[in-house]
Amino acid sequence: MSTPGGENPNQRGQPSTQDTGTTAALDELAGRLAEAARGMQKQLDPQQVLDRVVSLAVAMVPGADEATITMVRARRHVYSAAATGDLAAWFDVLQNETGQGPCLDAMWQQQTVRVDDLAADPRWPVLGPRAGERGVGSMLCLQLFVHEDTLGALDLLAHERSAFTDESEHVGLLLASHAAIAVADAQKLEHAATALANRDIIGQAKGILMERFKITADQAFDVLARVSQDANRKLHAVAEDLTRTGTLDR
Repeated sequence: MSTPGGENPNQRGQPSTQDTGTTAALDELAGRLAEAARGMQKQLDPQQVLDRVVSLAVAMVPGADEATITMVRARRHVYSAAATGDLAAWFDVLQNETGQGPCLDAMWQQQTVRVDDLAADPRWPVLGPRAGERGVGSMLCLQLFVHEDTLGALDLLAHERSAFTDESEHVGLLLASHAAIAVADAQKLEHAATALANRDIIGQAKGILMERFKITADQAFDVLARVSQDANRKLHAVAEDLTRTGTLDR
């Protein structure tokens, strides 16, 4: 059945008759992204994941010469988490010095920022010309959500102007999505391991106090907590000192 205009309602939302299906190029891209995702998931250390992400970005995203990951904790501390080369690392330092740049915009505004001519872009009047002098022609910055209080951006740099295309954006966004999941998973594992280690140290410290003063586990914990509060130090740090030195610094 067709509508008066000749449209078949059953074909709405379907590919056109000229569509021949998934191309070989898309098949190859899907395979490379799947392989990249598996590789990132195998890395248990967050830094190893970040290093792999920037390496993959240069290898996979059309136009990219270098890559860096800029991250910020609690919307205060901005830092370079990984970089493929000296230019990318220098650019992160420049962002911190000037307090401006497409990567920061990508993080704060949570959107993709593509810059065809960084030196001439009026949005970053201080950073742009300086970056251009060092050989940064164009950039592609992709928001990277990692954790509740940690934002990041995958920043791709090119020596040429207008080096990035729509294809670059599509590939970059897919890679950034996989990267965010891999980094978040690695961070969770790291935090869990740290929590277990801290709990073990606190347990050892409690045991020392229980044996030394013949007190209960709850009383031993209260002693540690009181010293932690008085000294304005983390509880696990106080416990670690006790297990290492045998004394409590009040």
